[in-house]
Amino acid sequence: MARVKKAKKNSMMREAWRRLKKNPRAMVALCFLVFFFLVAAFADVIADYQMEAVKQVPLDRLQGPSAEHWFGTDNYGRDIFARIVHGTRIAILYGFGATLIGIVIGSLVGTASAYFGGRVDDVIMRIVDVMSTIPTLLLALAIVAGLGSGLPQVVIALAVGQIPNFVRVVRSAALSVVNMEYLEAGKALGANHLWLISKYVIPNVISIILIQGAMNVSFNLLMGATLSFVGLGVQVPTPEWGYMLKEGLSFMEGYPHLVVIPGICLMLVALAINTFGDCLRDALDPRLKGKA
Repeated sequence: MARVKKAKKNSMMREAWRRLKKNPRAMVALCFLVFFFLVAAFADVIADYQMEAVKQVPLDRLQGPSAEHWFGTDNYGRDIFARIVHGTRIAILYGFGATLIGIVIGSLVGTASAYFGGRVDDVIMRIVDVMSTIPTLLLALAIVAGLGSGLPQVVIALAVGQIPNFVRVVRSAALSVVNMEYLEAGKALGANHLWLISKYVIPNVISIILIQGAMNVSFNLLMGATLSFVGLGVQVPTPEWGYMLKEGLSFMEGYPHLVVIPGICLMLVALAINTFGDCLRDALDPRLKGKA
């Protein structure tokens, strides 16, 4: 039985990958995301952090794009290209890091809620209902204000804001699995609850988890940039795209590249993530194709 289920799951993932490969939009978005991760991984090789991204050079301030400074320099004389490159790491932590934390916690809580049911389900869902009444941005602002500004605090705030959505979605999908005969048999034989959840419940809702996660990455990325824009994100002089937008606003009229370049980077990454997430949803569940 276990081998049959594993083979079925592998077959489903292979079929989803086959559909993705046939979708030009998915492949373009995936290639862009791979490039994005490569830039983050080799940021120190591409541009020196201390000498180009952080060091202030007053004589080079507010220069336009040139052969020496591809994206120009900011009002402190720092190379914008170097700051964009190193800012990819912060963007990954905002988007993918916060989403991963939200997925892990939300999936465990959601599956536990569906699996145990009864009073456990009622308590969990009432807590989720209360959290859902608070706007995500307001909740993130409150958490960051309480914990203090900084990268770890922002990631935690973004992750906490995503947990209610993951709990609801995963619980809804898991409800159709928890009453299956093989789970009832496992309970009757005295199998460990955690083992049953990790072995049978979560694998059956993994496609829903992946779809929901992909859709939340760009939201977390933009939300993290928003928090940095209002001064509650990473601490200066750490390169971060949202804070770069804030610094460039004062000089936008005469030096539009200070705002345009980080804005385009945010737009392209968010567009690639949303496009790939949409294509992944269609690949994992063709019945949803064309639906919002």
